[in-house]
Amino acid sequence: MLRFENRTDAGRRLATRLAGTVLQDPVVLALPRGGVPVACEVAEALKAPLDVILVRKLGAPGFSELGIGAVVDGATPRVVLNEEVMDALKPTRDYVEDEKIRQLEVIDRRRKLYRQGRRPVPLEGRTVIVVDDGMATGGTASAALAGLSDAGVARLILAVPVAPPAVLDRLAPQADEVLALSAPAHFRAVGDHYEDFTQVADETVIALLRRAADRQKADRDAPAHG
Repeated sequence: MLRFENRTDAGRRLATRLAGTVLQDPVVLALPRGGVPVACEVAEALKAPLDVILVRKLGAPGFSELGIGAVVDGATPRVVLNEEVMDALKPTRDYVEDEKIRQLEVIDRRRKLYRQGRRPVPLEGRTVIVVDDGMATGGTASAALAGLSDAGVARLILAVPVAPPAVLDRLAPQADEVLALSAPAHFRAVGDHYEDFTQVADETVIALLRRAADRQKADRDAPAHG
């Protein structure tokens, strides 16, 4: 079983895998919080901008841990519903709308916290690489990919260090490429594949995004040679 020292190690290995791929004007989108340290290494290796894609689960009536779908941040926020759960619970239209508004408020706060006033990285016409620290069910990643389906990207890639084979197969139709460094048949939890899987703090996310933005600015401001 492939194990990673920590998210930084996983990101470096993922970057090595992606380095052999032809990428058109790439941008890396991290799923916070755990995906940010992984994505930061990928973006740095590819000399690509780094941003976050914010997804919030829509909780079921009376069972907030059960998702009836998700809402994805963007110029026009996208709601992705789980039709199987919707059919079983039959929440009212008003409930779904109210829950969407609640979760968009959370997204708005996190967007302001993480981006610190920076504008979103443009995606149209670019290769977009969505990165997380791993997938167990793939629900959040699936919502993120659905949210990007009408963003006008040239190519959409989902890249993670580890995920179950069935999840990778299920998500394959949603992207041009879905890859994982490890896809163990007997998968229990993402954390089992890391020596250090400490929870990532908001402060770490903010610092890594700022570091990536500073790197991009330095690259733009550097004098051309030759």
